[in-house]
Amino acid sequence: MFELLVQTGLNALYAASYLSLVAVGLVLIFGVMGIINFAHGELFMLGAYAVVAVYSDFQLPFVLAAAVGLVFVGCLGLVMEWSLFRPLKDNPLGGLVASIGFLMIAQALVSMGFGVRMEHVPPVTQEVIVFSDKIRLPVQRLTVIVASVVFLGLLWAFLKKTRFGWALRASAQDPEAAALQGISVRQTARIAMFIGAGLAGIAGALTAPLISVNPHMGHSVIVAAFIVIIVGGVGSLEGAVLASVVYAIVHTFVTTFADGVLADITGLLLMLLVLVIKPTGLFGTADRA
Repeated sequence: MFELLVQTGLNALYAASYLSLVAVGLVLIFGVMGIINFAHGELFMLGAYAVVAVYSDFQLPFVLAAAVGLVFVGCLGLVMEWSLFRPLKDNPLGGLVASIGFLMIAQALVSMGFGVRMEHVPPVTQEVIVFSDKIRLPVQRLTVIVASVVFLGLLWAFLKKTRFGWALRASAQDPEAAALQGISVRQTARIAMFIGAGLAGIAGALTAPLISVNPHMGHSVIVAAFIVIIVGGVGSLEGAVLASVVYAIVHTFVTTFADGVLADITGLLLMLLVLVIKPTGLFGTADRA
């Protein structure tokens, strides 16, 4: 039993790693732009398909494919900001509807280009760290965990230590006051959209060899990400990371000892429980971050 608990804990750590990247990107976009990007799961999916195209089809190095996933999806975020969210910046409901439209278009285009079948990306490495007969950690999963820590650490340093990061936080807290201080709210929106989308893209790219890639894979991810940001507190980056860990632990352990459907229900019950006890979430205030 002890070994099963440890193995499940390692699996939960892996799940929390990529989920935190997706959730933090979603929180960053909402915090700066006030837009609920319902297509964020599709950005995760497009990052995975970048690996399918570059790594599986053209057989280029996986590191290059992951970088393409980050940059390509980040640039796609810039296109979304320019074409969808900027014209609708004073209309949050319009932005939500536009993101749903983007979601459907992205799924249709990927289905036309790659088909609706499951894509299985070849493993980058089959090496496994063996702790005991029943406790094993594939190096590919360890790579996702380490990469998530690195990217979140870089984001923290960017937000806390750089002038652009300071401008980003100022715009998120009070856009009008930030504009009066000479900060370009439009520029901070572009930066937030590139980083937020890029984090979803790199999460999809890193996990592509470990999951079945398909045009609808973003659904479960976006549902989990929304639960995470509500539990953590809407607008709180720290809350998103902590809630990702909590959600991943609960979901993974329930999946292991019961089944996946019950795990999904438990995740929703966790969200409802937090809302009853602390309606603003674990780290949340009513304000945007």
